[in-house]
Amino acid sequence: MTEPQLWHDVDDYFTGLLAPPDEALTDALRDSDAAGLPHINVAPPQGKLLHLLAVIQGATRILEIGTLGGYSTIWLARALPQDGRLITLEYSERHAEVARRNLARAGLDKITEVRVGPALDSLAKLADEGDGNGDGNAAPFDLVFIDADKVNNPRYVEWAVKLTRPGSLIILDNVVRGGAVTDPTSDDPSVRGTREALDLFATHPKLTATAIQTVGSKGYDGFALARVLP
Repeated sequence: MTEPQLWHDVDDYFTGLLAPPDEALTDALRDSDAAGLPHINVAPPQGKLLHLLAVIQGATRILEIGTLGGYSTIWLARALPQDGRLITLEYSERHAEVARRNLARAGLDKITEVRVGPALDSLAKLADEGDGNGDGNAAPFDLVFIDADKVNNPRYVEWAVKLTRPGSLIILDNVVRGGAVTDPTSDDPSVRGTREALDLFATHPKLTATAIQTVGSKGYDGFALARVLP
């Protein structure tokens, strides 16, 4: 058995045992596929990990950068209390429409908001809206999940620090790039953006972080975690 096939088999085993899909999650993937969205959503065990991290964090306010069809959004939003709030940022209006339908079907439309446009513009608007004390904005966020275009990863990390508080958790997805992240001479914009973001994780005075390699149905990749310090 080849390694990639074995990775898939193990992911299937973990999914069936620990993260079995329910109707809302299955339908979200089906409708995303029917709409022609790229197959780049997190795998079910990764979605369950995001959910557990949000629960452990005691998150009441979550920011997601990169919505796609809302699959990871469902996992994260299900960790919120009834008065919680999740804002997710999506560049494509077509993707956002799919995500809104998926979130509504999952019964999460009252606590989630999909904002459309370039994420850097949306992040600047979030910062301008205030601190969440009565003006409807959800910042400061307890958890930020970054899973959008990798070129802007450093800027997303910088905004995540600004929009969080001490003790908040920042999660950066797809950091291994099939191992290419180790190449300092790479001219791949996604690799360069990821390396710059990891450098920020390593050197920012308000962050302490680590990164983990993963294998599975999504191939060889990984993620980084950072905690915001006082």
